[in-house]
Amino acid sequence: MFNLVWGAVFVLVTYGFFLLCYRLFGKKGLYAWIGVATVIANIQVTKTIDIMGIVLTLGNTMYVSMYLTSDLLNEKYGADEARKAVWFGFFTLIMTTVLMQMVLLFNAAPTDFAQDSMETLFGLLPRLALGSLSAYFISQFLDVRLFSWLRKIAPGRNQLWIRTNGSSIISSFVDTLVFCTVAFVFIYPWDVWLEIFLTTYLIKFLLTAVGTPFLYAARNFKFEDEA
Repeated sequence: MFNLVWGAVFVLVTYGFFLLCYRLFGKKGLYAWIGVATVIANIQVTKTIDIMGIVLTLGNTMYVSMYLTSDLLNEKYGADEARKAVWFGFFTLIMTTVLMQMVLLFNAAPTDFAQDSMETLFGLLPRLALGSLSAYFISQFLDVRLFSWLRKIAPGRNQLWIRTNGSSIISSFVDTLVFCTVAFVFIYPWDVWLEIFLTTYLIKFLLTAVGTPFLYAARNFKFEDEA
């Protein structure tokens, strides 16, 4: 029960920071959020938790917040800005992976206490990064295209929920399938892998629905330099 309640608080705090980042820094804040979320999501995903008997990986909230970010950029600034943010996320993750692998290769001092923990945390990063980059490349660009397509079908201002949830249904499924396959296949037993895949997709879909009101709120923010 604690994980369920704490998870709800965690989601609200994450989305709250998403809103605050945009409110304080505008469009630049959305790019910053993409960069930070890409790294944090791939660190959080190394931890699995149990909620009412269901095994889940962390990182889903940050992943979904990236969809919300690209959708917000698409909604307010156009598809080109959304695609540019996706490329920025690629750069951030590649940079982090390369630098942290270089860090791990340094010979630790006899008094060092961090090496083992860092190897545990970042040792999986290359595989996670490969899974994340593959999933991110396919699903994020797919999401941008789907969002733009849905805007032609449901262009109304009050139809934003159709655009963001509709595009996320497909792109989240593709993202989850690609990431879980690259990152976790042969690491977990098949029954655990299937459970992680199904629960991850369901959680992402639910998190998208929960994040929709935050997206509506963010869309209403006004900035003097964008007037």
